[in-house]
Amino acid sequence: MSSKKINLKQKFSKFTEYWSPKIIAQMNDYQFKVVKIKGEFTWHNHTDTDETFLVIEGEMFIEFKDHEVKLSKGEMYVVPKGVEHKPHAEKECKILIIEPKGVINTGDAGGDLTVDKETWI
Repeated sequence: MSSKKINLKQKFSKFTEYWSPKIIAQMNDYQFKVVKIKGEFTWHNHTDTDETFLVIEGEMFIEFKDHEVKLSKGEMYVVPKGVEHKPHAEKECKILIIEPKGVINTGDAGGDLTVDKETWI
């Protein structure tokens, strides 16, 4: 067995940029990505998969067309596939995203915040 213990605090200390997911583990076809967020993201959806947000530190919001969900430390939310959403945070928030390998962070929306290459830390 080649699994190693993963320290989230240590992983978050390795980068400073916002909206740039870093892969820390993979389970079957699912990846676990740490992300620091602050400010507004892009309206987008993921046609073929759900997306899970777990707040490690701070507070974030997920805006939908007809409502908004607030998430605090220790809370998790699953955005169903195909549902348009826009994450945002007023102050720095550290989150864990769980989604299948190969998912593009901005879905089909594209734009400046699209991550073109997967980065493992």
